[in-house]
Amino acid sequence: MLRALRLAKRGLNTTDPNPRVGCVIVSNGIVVGEGWHQRAGQAHAEVIALRNAGDAAADATAYVTLEPCSHYGKTPPCADALIAAGISRVVVAAQDPNPLVAGSGLERLRAAGIQVDCGLHAQQSELLNKGFCKRMCTGLPWILSKLAASMDGRTALANGDSKWITSTDARRDVHRLRARSSALMSATGTIRADNPLLTARLDDDSIEVLQPVRVILDSKLSLKPDLQVFQQPGRVILFTLVADARKHQTLIDNTVQVCVVSADGQGRLSLTEVFRKLAEFEINEVMIEAGPTLNGRLLESGLVDEWLVYQAPIVLGDKARGLFNLPVLQSVGQAQRLNLVDVRKIGVDLRLQYCSVSEEIKNHK
Repeated sequence: MLRALRLAKRGLNTTDPNPRVGCVIVSNGIVVGEGWHQRAGQAHAEVIALRNAGDAAADATAYVTLEPCSHYGKTPPCADALIAAGISRVVVAAQDPNPLVAGSGLERLRAAGIQVDCGLHAQQSELLNKGFCKRMCTGLPWILSKLAASMDGRTALANGDSKWITSTDARRDVHRLRARSSALMSATGTIRADNPLLTARLDDDSIEVLQPVRVILDSKLSLKPDLQVFQQPGRVILFTLVADARKHQTLIDNTVQVCVVSADGQGRLSLTEVFRKLAEFEINEVMIEAGPTLNGRLLESGLVDEWLVYQAPIVLGDKARGLFNLPVLQSVGQAQRLNLVDVRKIGVDLRLQYCSVSEEIKNHK
């Protein structure tokens, strides 16, 4: 199963919106076939492993990191393929939370007389597919916000200069995280200030990357279409409060998908509605790269599953800009408290991983 999980990780950057799945087929203690799901619409891990195993799959055991599917999607059911190949036992890490499967794949295998065992390294499988699992169970994607700050918690000088607070190693690490994300989100302030590409750029050309969807929050439809974020190939979704379809046309001409959402109680974009809409678009994991205004709203909302803070060993001083714009607190007891779940050194910087829920994310590396 650990080998199957390692195989599943090979699809880390490419399987969206599908889960990352690996499969190993063993006969008489010998691996006779293995495979992993590489891209939506292509063969699933079980089918690839069965092809590699050939006739040796008969009476063999299949180790699969996620319950074999039992429905027709872009490909036929994997449960049927395992049955047809004569597999005698299937060991599954975790049940598929997709309502179209959700145990029916296991039942189909059992009904065919196949021994089924489920739960081996389930947590590792679920963490590998945390966005997919959350989307299927809650109708929301996994939400991560990435921040870069000085030792004294500052993100930029008072004049806005922030290049570069963190090291090359930290920025390289960020691009690896971008590559595994379904979408990269930012808002008007950051887009205007930095004119970012919002793409994943890896040093290793041999690593395949399915570029994340670029998501822009622009409540007043004020951004110009000549900005770099609108000029890169790939899908761009812009959320706004402006309902006038005529004002959308210039962006639509640039192949930007414009989505009108409702306002919250303060006349701002409803973040909950934005994330629910992204889940409807089959976005599993959203990585946010934004400034203190959006991050302040996100902190107050409790919507964020994971905070990653890259802390550089420099001091910018009390006149520099902070991480979060928040209402003035009257006591320390009103402050948001986060759970620190991992600390590691990335070059000269520290990467601090927090979660904002009551229970810590276990073994989440």
